[in-house]
Amino acid sequence: MSSLGTDGGGTARNAAYNTVSGDAVIVGPVLMAQHIEGIRLPAPPPDVPPRQGPLPSRVFVNRTQELADLRDAALSLAAGPEPGVVLVVGVGGVGKTQLVAQAVRRELHRSFPDGRLHVDLADHRRDGAVDLAAVLGEFLRALRVHQDYLPGGLAERTALFRSVAARLHLLVTVDDVQHAPEVRALMPPRGLLVATGRRVLPSLLMDGAVLIDVAPLDEAAGTELVRRWHAGADEGTAADVVRLCAGHPLALRAALEWLAARPQLTLDDVVRDLTAGRYGAGEDGLPGAMAVAVGAGGGTEEEGVGEAVDAVLDSVVAGVAAHTRHLYDLLGVLPGTTATADLLTAVGATRVDEGLGELLSCRLAVLVESSDRPRRYRLHDVVRAHARLRARMLPEERRRSVLRRVVDFYADAAAHGDQLVLGDRFRIQPPPDRTLGELAVREALFTGRAEALDWLEAERPNLRAAVRVAADEGRHEEVWRLCESLWALYHSRKHLADCIESGLLGIEAAQHQARPDVEIRMRNQVARAAYELGDLDRAESQLDAAAVLLGPAVDPRLSGVVQESRGLIALARGRAEESPGAARRRAEEARQLFERALAANRAVPDPHGIVVQSYNVAQALVAGERWADALDVLDEAAETARTAGDAPMLPRIDLVRAHAFAGSGSLDRAVAAAGTAADAAAGLKQFAKLDQALDLLSALADRAEDRPLRDACEEKLSALRRSMGLRPPAAPTA
Repeated sequence: MSSLGTDGGGTARNAAYNTVSGDAVIVGPVLMAQHIEGIRLPAPPPDVPPRQGPLPSRVFVNRTQELADLRDAALSLAAGPEPGVVLVVGVGGVGKTQLVAQAVRRELHRSFPDGRLHVDLADHRRDGAVDLAAVLGEFLRALRVHQDYLPGGLAERTALFRSVAARLHLLVTVDDVQHAPEVRALMPPRGLLVATGRRVLPSLLMDGAVLIDVAPLDEAAGTELVRRWHAGADEGTAADVVRLCAGHPLALRAALEWLAARPQLTLDDVVRDLTAGRYGAGEDGLPGAMAVAVGAGGGTEEEGVGEAVDAVLDSVVAGVAAHTRHLYDLLGVLPGTTATADLLTAVGATRVDEGLGELLSCRLAVLVESSDRPRRYRLHDVVRAHARLRARMLPEERRRSVLRRVVDFYADAAAHGDQLVLGDRFRIQPPPDRTLGELAVREALFTGRAEALDWLEAERPNLRAAVRVAADEGRHEEVWRLCESLWALYHSRKHLADCIESGLLGIEAAQHQARPDVEIRMRNQVARAAYELGDLDRAESQLDAAAVLLGPAVDPRLSGVVQESRGLIALARGRAEESPGAARRRAEEARQLFERALAANRAVPDPHGIVVQSYNVAQALVAGERWADALDVLDEAAETARTAGDAPMLPRIDLVRAHAFAGSGSLDRAVAAAGTAADAAAGLKQFAKLDQALDLLSALADRAEDRPLRDACEEKLSALRRSMGLRPPAAPTA
């Protein structure tokens, strides 16, 4: 027999879902089950397997043996019960990625019907280390896991990836691998991982990885490739081009693309110019590598190939239009990995579309796939190294001027993104100097919250680089401005390692400027990231340092955020306590901290802050089993939220209210509050909160022995998680 009473009739459904305080009408168990069944969930994402990875070129020659070796190894490993690894090794630009793309297109795609995932680790590497949590986040999103369900830590994301992919036969391709742990962390539970890198990783071979060595093209293969691109080329002349390019496919392609744009010249002209080093220095007087490459003796094979490639790139760059060469040099100065026309215009490029078009036609630049609106371009890693070598030869003031403009562009753009993502929150920095329209060449970078988040995500490596450049250049205000704005990205997308890295630079910048208010903000951001990663000691040490800086001249909201973070840590420590008495003492400690944060927000006053801290006080009261006190605080918080139009806080408040009612033994009101939370969360598309509400409802129904409600909740919860991209675990094998 269910203990869930109607308390006045079950027909007044709207009344029951407005509030459960005072004399609210409570919905009966049958109607509640029907109501849960009627909650509309988002449509599941299209069941289309991801097809990531570079596109194969239509012209591809003489890698017959390497293709056969890669195919045989891949198919053999993929047929086994455990995931396999193939390691493709060769000098930069020799064609490793293209070899893999060709193998996928020709045969491998049939062996991996559940999808292909791809990442270039160069986009995620900082100071030699890769942010593997960010890579796994990209993989999980590609497998249609909703952002709300992505945990923050590497261990949790690894576990989720293995769970989601447990029944999938996946091909994962990874470029720019430098260390064996990078491969091991990204291996799918079933299927195959193909990694490309510049050196052999012996520990992977000891684990059973198969090695594919990709050498530069020999004379016969290179000559065939040249004659494919340039029909009618004399065989001897083509062989000379191959020799001068050291058989390097990227260098050969760049030289032949350059020639194709100049129909008045012949292949003999290319050979003559390369041999003579005619374009060894450009109009800027930058020294080339031509003389070194042509007359080089000694050194390793890789060094010789690199010198030849630099020589060809010197020649190609010297032959493009002056505005394109200027654009190329700017790309060499930029600290990030990709660029947009908006950024290039902001740093002083002219005729950007023409210049990018010429770089694309010469195969010096490539167009990068991106989920956000602006088109993004990047240089091949070998070309980027060449462009950065040229950039070092530029006058120091010119280079620093470009970097200043890069930092200014990103500081203003990130501030606009923060405003759209988090709305009217407390900020220390003033509004940005330029409007979104002034930052864009044609259309605004983004127009709403979702677009702003996508832009921030796509620009994450560049924004991270901009923070480091600003720090190196002594642009202290821009450092902390960027850090404050990037909280919108880091908190929303759980880039917690980035948050700590940039926050530490922000702390140093604040100290340089003698800005205690900024230092408090930065330390709190680092503390919150550490808290979410479970490093409570590190979080507390940052908050201890921040607390020393609090004083009467500091905005009271800064005191509030510090006390709030301390309270969250106290609650976390209380949950870990084994003794009920110790847990209650931790809850009381948290309540007092949240009360101080509440007082700080009332002093401003900040309505959203008041609601958040009241909600936190109630959480602490519930943890301390002070049910009635918690309900009083929650009623006041809900009223303030409704008055201030702070609808996103209402599902959170009702979830805590449900726990308070359940703790006091009022299961009917607990169910009503959880139902209200589920309704509101579904309407606001707060899917993680909807998940929590349904999970709580199921537990409450189980306590009340209300099987129809429990079954309805579990069925809806299962459907929600499927629509969020979470698959059920694989069935155990016999």
